[in-house]
Amino acid sequence: MEILRFLGLPALVRRIISALLTLITIAVPSSMFTTEEAEEKYMLKGDGIFSETAGENWTVGFSSTVLTPEDVSSDKYYIAGYNTNNPATGVLDDMLAKAVYIDDNTGRGGVVICAIDCVGMSRADINDIRQAVIDSGKIPELKSINICSTHTHSAIDTQGLWGKAFYSDGKNDDFMTALKEKTAAAIIDAYNTRKNGNLYFGTTEAEGLQTDTRTPVDFDTTITSIRFSPFDKSADTYIINYACHAEMLGSKTNVVSADFPAYMSKEISEKTNGANVVFLNGAIGNLITGAEIDSFLRGELSECIEHTKEYGKDVADLILDINNETELDPLINIKTETVSVLCENTALLLARYIGVLNNDISIEGKSDVSIITEVSYMELGNKQIGVYMIPGELSPELESGNFLTADNSANKTDAEYKPLASMNSCEHNFVIGLCNDEIGYIIPENDFLLHEWFPYFNIPYDSFNRKHYEETNSVGPKTAGTLLEAMEKLINSANL
Repeated sequence: MEILRFLGLPALVRRIISALLTLITIAVPSSMFTTEEAEEKYMLKGDGIFSETAGENWTVGFSSTVLTPEDVSSDKYYIAGYNTNNPATGVLDDMLAKAVYIDDNTGRGGVVICAIDCVGMSRADINDIRQAVIDSGKIPELKSINICSTHTHSAIDTQGLWGKAFYSDGKNDDFMTALKEKTAAAIIDAYNTRKNGNLYFGTTEAEGLQTDTRTPVDFDTTITSIRFSPFDKSADTYIINYACHAEMLGSKTNVVSADFPAYMSKEISEKTNGANVVFLNGAIGNLITGAEIDSFLRGELSECIEHTKEYGKDVADLILDINNETELDPLINIKTETVSVLCENTALLLARYIGVLNNDISIEGKSDVSIITEVSYMELGNKQIGVYMIPGELSPELESGNFLTADNSANKTDAEYKPLASMNSCEHNFVIGLCNDEIGYIIPENDFLLHEWFPYFNIPYDSFNRKHYEETNSVGPKTAGTLLEAMEKLINSANL
């Protein structure tokens, strides 16, 4: 191997792969690339400058719809998250889309937050849902639509990466059409069911329920609960943010399920006044999952099902025991901007070119291809809660600032980022991951390592013998810096 390195063969192989990709990019029809006009056509930008004046009360609506097709066992649908060619054989619990409409009654319009039980969704598909809602004209003065994926690893493929074979599209066109129509209808219904009331937030700690499978061992242990209590004493609505991969059903799963969030929601609903519950995942990159996942990951499905149900109940019990709630001032500010992220991942670009993926892309010069995505920043109350909406699986240290140093990072350099946690002055902050897009893992550049011969295809190990799997599902090493810079600029522009 050292002789091959001396002869420069690894670098030669990389240059050949790069040259081939350049030729393919040049040959790709221009219709595949997103136009500048289309980039923001259905992306509502929210507030220009954030307000400090609260309304009289909150107005919130909720709606939920079942996405699971009736013919789920017909070999038409693939389970996404672990293995290719894994047709769904049945349903443990339904895939749902849950929508919440939130308005502070300041006359600046409402905000939609919608969670879909799926592994991830592209911005292109999310914009189709936005278009259906906007074109309906049924929600006046709507200033923002945000659609997130819960990242369950046991739902029908919504990205295309888990089809019959490698580079075979796993999406079912009829299912995707129905998903978009049903989700848009749920968003409209959430607006139609809105009620006046109070909004509260509280927190608790996850108490050993999580683990980090990659250094640095750093993750957000806080579970955040935002609870809407209607004045008419009807069912509460909980919005729960918790950073954990929804993969408790393990790699042998072949049933449709929302994984542990389904049983968290069920437990909360049964132990309250029939409360509605929406789960929003957090900063789960590099890789935040359940503490006992190694015991169940490759175990029998029946054991994994029991573990999944118990895990969901454990999370729910922590939420139900929250005793530190604070009332939120009726004030919601939000702002969104598009971001162009250089895509250096050969494997993902090829998947996009052959139609397996459908993320928005643009081209600069002859062959530099970028993913067109977006970031959003939201505040609830008057500097009470800051929410960072991120289009992928964020490494937690990009939020906390607890980076690997030059001595213990793969590339022997320091991370030079301003972390999210230092970008605002709010009392409490959290990340919503896989929000408005899914562009994969977002990794600090100082610990971003690629395979010497076949970058993005093969998994490398660093000098500490640490595996760098996440890079194979990342857009590239510049992604983290690009997104954090965009977020800081966005926040500064909203708080002039």
